[in-house]
Amino acid sequence: NEGNEYFKEKDYGRAVAAYSEGLRRRCGDAELDAVLLTNRGAAHFHLGNYRSALNDAIQAKKLKPTHLKAIIRGALCHMELKNFSEAIAWCEEGLQIDSKEKKLVEMRAKADKLKGKELEGTFLGAQKLISPPLGCQGRAVVGTDLLCERNIKLVLEPSDEEEEVSDGLAEISLDGFHSDSATGAKVHLDADGNLNWPVLFLYPEHEQTDFTVAFHENSRFIDHLMVMFAELPPWDLEKKYLPNNLELYFEDEEREEMYEVNPEHTLLQVLQHKRYFVKAGTPTVLVFAKHSPFSKKYFSGKKVYRL
Repeated sequence: NEGNEYFKEKDYGRAVAAYSEGLRRRCGDAELDAVLLTNRGAAHFHLGNYRSALNDAIQAKKLKPTHLKAIIRGALCHMELKNFSEAIAWCEEGLQIDSKEKKLVEMRAKADKLKGKELEGTFLGAQKLISPPLGCQGRAVVGTDLLCERNIKLVLEPSDEEEEVSDGLAEISLDGFHSDSATGAKVHLDADGNLNWPVLFLYPEHEQTDFTVAFHENSRFIDHLMVMFAELPPWDLEKKYLPNNLELYFEDEEREEMYEVNPEHTLLQVLQHKRYFVKAGTPTVLVFAKHSPFSKKYFSGKKVYRL
């Protein structure tokens, strides 16, 4: 009930925490747990955490295979993650339960259409942009003014010398033109004129990753960590990865330097750092447990700028 109240108030981070607390009580009622998982998935979805939302939908469906809300949520997540074949499969599964469910009928048709375009390799409205490594000289697309205004720097991943120049073009999707990042998600401009970025979290110690599809540029890292680690990840056997026991860094590969990130800072503040360069359209942050032997070894030989 607490989670539902937060959800109504659009306070999705607290809603996730409340539903997680409900699940931790292990009531033994599969139906109630399925509802908690589905509701938490919906809150994750609104935060742009589509992978977490999908995981909750999968777990809810295991507990209650006919739970239509979980199936709809799972299909929606696959749509956002551009997994159109999987979205179709989930829609088909739901339509076997209710063949007239409007959301599933519409989503099934949309997924079919998008899958067809994907197979044809058609990206309508795509415009390519070679991004200078520093500053904003040589802008090719007007939309990049949004990045220049924010002092955000893009850089291309180095390509093989044998490749054509066109193979190394960086694409970005801002207010009308497309760009697929390395993870398939796109940076986009919302109705309020703010950028929402796909952000990749790397956990080198465990060779794991997390991916947030839409990280609002004015959101703080700590707010995302509180949601992402509301429950301990299954790979954290030592229970070290708690929101307040984490250190964030970004790496300047050119100089072999590491910069610690203040969790209280917003994504925009980090992207504006003089040594931060966005590669392949996806900001990346490395996450370590505080004072871990692994991080000391990882930082060995690198210059580390701490807070």
